[in-house]
Amino acid sequence: MRRLIGFLAFVGMMGGTPGARTQEAAPKPTEKTSQAPAEKEKSAGEPELPFQIQLLETHIRFESSGDSHKEVHTIVKIINILGARQFSRISFDYNRSFQQVEIPLVRVSHANGGTSELLPSAVTDIPNPAVEPFPAYQDVRVKAVRILGLQEGDTVEYRVITTTTHAPLAPNFWLDHTFDRSGQVLQQIYELDLPGQINSTIHRPDKKSIYSGVPWTDYHNVGTGKEERSLFEWKLGPDAKLPEQAVQDSVVVPDILVTSFASSFDLAQDLDARIPKWSEGDKKAVESWLMIGGPLPVGSRERLRLTYQLVSQRLATVDLPLDVSGFQVRPVKQILDSGYATAEEKCSILLRFAQGIGLEAEMLFYGDQLTENSAPRPAFQKVFVLLRQLFNDQENFTALDPAIEVAPFGMISAQYRGKKAMSLTLHSAGDYAYNWIALPETLPFRSHQEVSIAADISKDGELRATVKYAMRGENELTLRMAFHQTPKDKWKDVANLLAISDGFRGQITSANASDPLQTNDPFTVEYELTQAKFVDWSKKAVRIPALLPQIGLPDVPPTGASDRPAPQIELGTPLDVQTTMTLHLPEGATIETPPGTNVNRDYATYTSKYTSTQNMATASRNLAFLKREIPGDRTIDYTAFVHAVQSDQAQRFTVVSGAAEGKVGSTP
Repeated sequence: MRRLIGFLAFVGMMGGTPGARTQEAAPKPTEKTSQAPAEKEKSAGEPELPFQIQLLETHIRFESSGDSHKEVHTIVKIINILGARQFSRISFDYNRSFQQVEIPLVRVSHANGGTSELLPSAVTDIPNPAVEPFPAYQDVRVKAVRILGLQEGDTVEYRVITTTTHAPLAPNFWLDHTFDRSGQVLQQIYELDLPGQINSTIHRPDKKSIYSGVPWTDYHNVGTGKEERSLFEWKLGPDAKLPEQAVQDSVVVPDILVTSFASSFDLAQDLDARIPKWSEGDKKAVESWLMIGGPLPVGSRERLRLTYQLVSQRLATVDLPLDVSGFQVRPVKQILDSGYATAEEKCSILLRFAQGIGLEAEMLFYGDQLTENSAPRPAFQKVFVLLRQLFNDQENFTALDPAIEVAPFGMISAQYRGKKAMSLTLHSAGDYAYNWIALPETLPFRSHQEVSIAADISKDGELRATVKYAMRGENELTLRMAFHQTPKDKWKDVANLLAISDGFRGQITSANASDPLQTNDPFTVEYELTQAKFVDWSKKAVRIPALLPQIGLPDVPPTGASDRPAPQIELGTPLDVQTTMTLHLPEGATIETPPGTNVNRDYATYTSKYTSTQNMATASRNLAFLKREIPGDRTIDYTAFVHAVQSDQAQRFTVVSGAAEGKVGSTP
């Protein structure tokens, strides 16, 4: 159970980190491999699109003050009932502290003739559901329109106008845009009206304030002097051949990038200015808040560890994308009195507290579309606090993510470890400066997973098993989040998903777990499972699996071009997985076990052992990943290792009834 693939999908359904927001004017088109529009003849077996966007027209104007005006005109053809459901409500997120959203037009042209326009009273404006319990963030809102009675063949047309004034990072501004390549949008028109004169040559995204990977249809200047402006236009019809998106530093670059930030240093300076400096009163307020549970520890690192735990768990997390809140950080006392905080606010408290007690700390912002060579822009999804400390002349880093209320101290999600993020602190390295820093790859403790199964098969062939987990590492965080976010009376549902992800089938009769907030110790889960008619005793011999979870291994990388070096094989964080099982059979039955396996490499080891005595069997499998990665030229060796492990896990036990009267449980 190295990766918990199915279980991770379940956590996603429960609502994790918010996904990337789509174009304000329309729901994101569903992906489709064909580039051909819907009107063209579909290939056999190709699914029907639920809707077709016939026109997606966007006009954006920026002022030198950072203010902007955005108007989007969309025409959508409803193809089937799924499309009608998707467009029965169209909504737009905004922050009313610096934005206004108007919906001047919503018109439906009915397939059976006639049109209807929605009245202004059909528009609702309410706080975003994510901020309903948090009064300080009621400016984060959703403006929505309900369109009732949509039918197949109807056409929906609407306009949305978003006006931004006094934006949080003004006078700087930025945007990025990627054109639809799925074929679901027939006509795309995109116009930019920017202040000043901008050269019409296509530039690398890290060199100029505008980049376009798709050639524009028109470019010209209007006005003179301070009033001069640059106008760009892209018109893409249904037969447009779009180039592949550019890739820079292994990151896909949007088709259009605009930014007024000269460098990541300037961006970091603007963000840092929004984090209030601490006064002596702020420090005392935090210390008093911390001492509610007792006196503070003496050591600096121990005090920070306690502060991290309380900031993570005592302050509820306002789960918003960073830019939606305008990178707002409230005063310290206001945060503490309210009992809630955004991710950035939590990190700001930890940052200032760590600095106040003499620790070297800085705040890092991470964006999955950003690198140190990218066009500088605040397209961030996560924020962390990074601690620096010297041990034996070696610099040691610890990253903290207090927005995850159940993350142990020093643990961040695997998807961010080793990735580079932008620091708000400028560092000097001789003749150059930098503010992009790699997040730590390692965890502050040894990663391990222990799974034990105690099972028995009854006289009527029913399987009953008690499964216990104890873990530290990546899967620990996944499970902590799942159980923390789920009401206790629904824990059996979580355990059921966990069982399925580990290859177990049956009914979960009970489930329990340790407190997800007790992060100093490994996380434990226990559930009981039954499966009726697991064995048919009318058959003399039955083959059954070893009743151990399937231990997943990283995939073997695909073979690349012969003229290119093979890519590194990523094994992930070093990890020990130990699984054990004890199985009892009814009196009179016997069980035969297969031979064990022992495979040793310098990057991983695997050992299995199977034994049986009369009507009892035991099994154990131990897998240890010793390295994070191995060279690509060892693919053949790694493939052999994977094959050996998978072959062993596929082995079966043979259960024989063996009773004198031909049925299990009879007395000889």
